Amino acid sequence: MKLKTPRWWYRRNGGGALAVLLQPLAALFADQTARRIAGDPGYDPGVPVISIGNLTVGGSGKTPVVREVLHMLARNGVDAHAVSRGHGGRLPGPIQVDPDRHTADEVGDEPLMLAQDHPVWISRDRAAGARAAVEAGAQVVVLDDGHQNPSVRKTRSVVVVDGETRNGDWPFGDGRVVPAGPMREPLEAGLARADSVIVMLPTDLATPDPELLAVFGDYPVRVARLEPLRSPSAGPKVGFAGIAKPWRVEQSLRAAGVDLKAFHGFADHGTYTDRELSVLAREAEALGAGLITTEKDWVRLPPEWRRRVESWPVRVRFEDEDLILNLLPRDPRDLD
Repeated sequence: MKLKTPRWWYRRNGGGALAVLLQPLAALFADQTARRIAGDPGYDPGVPVISIGNLTVGGSGKTPVVREVLHMLARNGVDAHAVSRGHGGRLPGPIQVDPDRHTADEVGDEPLMLAQDHPVWISRDRAAGARAAVEAGAQVVVLDDGHQNPSVRKTRSVVVVDGETRNGDWPFGDGRVVPAGPMREPLEAGLARADSVIVMLPTDLATPDPELLAVFGDYPVRVARLEPLRSPSAGPKVGFAGIAKPWRVEQSLRAAGVDLKAFHGFADHGTYTDRELSVLAREAEALGAGLITTEKDWVRLPPEWRRRVESWPVRVRFEDEDLILNLLPRDPRDLD
């Protein structure tokens, strides 16, 4: 059973007494992560490796950044393949994702979404996945969610951070590690291995919070936003999302002018049951509304439900694309 992300994880004041009670487990988790990272020099696949990762457990916009990086590399004539663990899928890999053949239950929702446009490999052994990608012709490997995985040697490491800091939100919560907070490892340790930071701003926020930018010190910071690829269809909607921060989807839908009659959050990477979807459909019918969800959620739906639910795809828009292009090789040898 998958659990929804605790909302208090991303509050500046954290979880209070509950977080304190969970701190021993958090310390153990942080220690195990540090040992794993320190103990593996990483496999060198022989091509540049760009890692796009998180400092927290999710909800920063990492996978859309991976897709945009793949787009940029392709536009510059570079054959780039993504390598993902395939979180939420049952196949161990390495295997190249085929969106016409595979399901989210097999390969995970994020790889299935990325594979609509680019070569994507899933592999619980990331080194084996990188090796398979290179053997298939990859000139650059883009690691999706690889910042805490040391098994592949990285040429560049980029971390994506949620830029929402209003109304008591803070992307790192009170700084505690899972399960006492949202951090995968202590902030300082994660930043020490990063080459640059991408701050993902809400569409209705003009500039990043100076207090947040100060956290990154001298690290290069790029600003980006998630923008809809198309406007939602007209009419009232009942929204739902099973991502790390479903409340952000609700905020974005309302900011886009959607007449949102209700919204429901589900666990990240979870499988939607027919019962859950039927309940949503009955509520939408009673409200005279249509159903809408994220592209990541939509690929997890059974085929018969995809026809009944509107997908709302988004893309990453960088404030200065040239700064991002400086991270990427026009010629793969530029990163060697």
